[in-house]
Amino acid sequence: MENTKELSAEQREELIKTLKARFEKNKSRHTDLEWLNVQSKLEANADKLWSLAEMERTGGEPDIIEYDNEADEYIFCDCSDESPKGRRSVCYDREALESRKEYKPENNAVDMAASMGIELLTEAQYRELQTLGKFDMKTSSWVKTPAEIRKLGGAIFCDRRYDHVFTYHNGAESYYAVRGFRGLLRV
Repeated sequence: MENTKELSAEQREELIKTLKARFEKNKSRHTDLEWLNVQSKLEANADKLWSLAEMERTGGEPDIIEYDNEADEYIFCDCSDESPKGRRSVCYDREALESRKEYKPENNAVDMAASMGIELLTEAQYRELQTLGKFDMKTSSWVKTPAEIRKLGGAIFCDRRYDHVFTYHNGAESYYAVRGFRGLLRV
């Protein structure tokens, strides 16, 4: 079945209901924001709603983590306790996937994020997210890798252990059942 990147009225309504419940349950992530303003913005951006639905479908539990006054954008991020289940066991990018001779994963983080209309978190964004809760206590998440590291065949990922956020490196072609990626969406 072809992916039309459109939600039915029922799907939109259900997603907005889910996002509102999460927004209200986690007010500490966005203390000064009003849901009605968020909802208006969501209803005016059907393509962004589709991306949020993809984040939700793959287990990301998106929620607002910031409001950018200058750009007038709400910043949604995957806030699931662990790296989203529907986005694990992926290598870093297409080049890494194609470099594998055998045992290729089904997908890669960079292409998956692009197809969902979201961005991979940078290391700084990942660290900022960790100030809002304790994420990836058992899993890890690929983060946007600087070009100079990627050019040499590597990629970076982060997790939280021992009450600290750690950044590691691995070959970009590696993949593990407990490593996925978190995304960010501006609405």
